[in-house]
Amino acid sequence: MLIGYARVSKGDQNLELQTHALEAAGVERLFTDKMSGAKTARPGLDEALAFARPGDVLVVWKLDRLGRSMKGLVDLAAQLEGRSVDLRSLTDGIDTKTASGRFFFNVMAALATMERELMLERTEAGLAAARRAGRVGGRRPKMTAAKLDAARKLLAANTAPRDVAASVGVSLATLYRHLPAADRGGS
Repeated sequence: MLIGYARVSKGDQNLELQTHALEAAGVERLFTDKMSGAKTARPGLDEALAFARPGDVLVVWKLDRLGRSMKGLVDLAAQLEGRSVDLRSLTDGIDTKTASGRFFFNVMAALATMERELMLERTEAGLAAARRAGRVGGRRPKMTAAKLDAARKLLAANTAPRDVAASVGVSLATLYRHLPAADRGGS
């Protein structure tokens, strides 16, 4: 069975171009969404995937209708393949029923994996360079040495911890994290 899926990003956009092309391609059941492709939960796509049975073909007007990222698209294609459901894109000329269509998806999967690994390598190299330059990533600590010293003095003067936290400009949890009960003098 040919199962069609069409999507537009905004509610005021028209699905007509896609639905006409899918109907002309012979889809027997059509599912639609009017929402961004960046959303992972798309009711129409979820229904189409739940409806699909082994031997069916999910037909889209264009691959980008299924998702924004290459990784998401490759993951979806792998999910379909695992369920013995083929994928066809009308305008991209891709059909995973054919050897060349399967080859194309394997190449896409390899490229997506390589892209992710290169990004991780670049990130790690950047972090290592920053560490060598003496920079540490992350947020600056809210509790400075001066605030810690002031907090200790206020606590020693029997000021309530909640008031101490407010006066030094940190949350009560931050105060307790930096000054455990043993360091607060029993306050």
